Amino acid sequence: AYLVYSAVISGLIYPISGMWKWGGGWLAEAGFADFAGSVVVHSVGGMAGLAGAILLGPRLGRFVEGKSIPIPGHNLTFAALGVFILWVGWYGFNPGSQLTYASAVEANATAYIAVTTTLAGAAGCVVAMAFGWMLFGKPDVTMALNGALAGLVGITANCDQVSLTNSLVIGGVAGVLVVLGIILLEKLKIDDPVGAWPVHGLCGIWGGIATGILGEKIPEGLDRMGYIMVQLKGTLAIAAWAFITMFVLFGIIKALGFLRVSPEEEQTGLDISEHGMKAYTH
Repeated sequence: AYLVYSAVISGLIYPISGMWKWGGGWLAEAGFADFAGSVVVHSVGGMAGLAGAILLGPRLGRFVEGKSIPIPGHNLTFAALGVFILWVGWYGFNPGSQLTYASAVEANATAYIAVTTTLAGAAGCVVAMAFGWMLFGKPDVTMALNGALAGLVGITANCDQVSLTNSLVIGGVAGVLVVLGIILLEKLKIDDPVGAWPVHGLCGIWGGIATGILGEKIPEGLDRMGYIMVQLKGTLAIAAWAFITMFVLFGIIKALGFLRVSPEEEQTGLDISEHGMKAYTH
């Protein structure tokens, strides 16, 4: 199942919606902006993940008699390290999308993108932690970590064209959205173990729309409202394309009977059933 959907999303679904923007397609012609992929990359993955989570169903014991039973990650230290590694990777992702460093103008643009990226990630981290603290009475490390990623996702579309203040706003809003997204999935009994849809799907959509609201590179022939509408239409089109196509694909895989392992394999662990060894011996 993993190999099949990976091949389809990489070879068909992502290239088509990517072409709409980055290949001179209809969104590019309309003036749609997505500098490094809040929508084209992140929302595609997040919406595909949502489709998969819905059709796969929750893990055993995740929801019992209508109640949500948290299944904690095995190591918060490793989770935090992973987020910081991702954050460093974002400096290749966002500033790297400037594509050249050959002149002072390009170098300044690349450095500016790095600053807006940093501010948005930091704002998302702090706001998600504070918002979660306000709601649940404790500062949740996992909310702070997801908030950092949410801010980074939100700024990815517009890191080249928003002010430093607005980069904080975009990251902060993403920090609130990711917490609300996690709560929403809980209410709907959708099991998303790593928060893929709240981080990448929901905040990727926010990044696309925020570009129209706060971006400073309004395409020629458009006013502010026109820019917002272009961003809204393009963002929803790509998100819908990813969700619908992947929902159909996951539905076919499920109908063929190889989307989910047996309860016995799930309890034993796929390390044993798929690879014949334990990933963790203690």
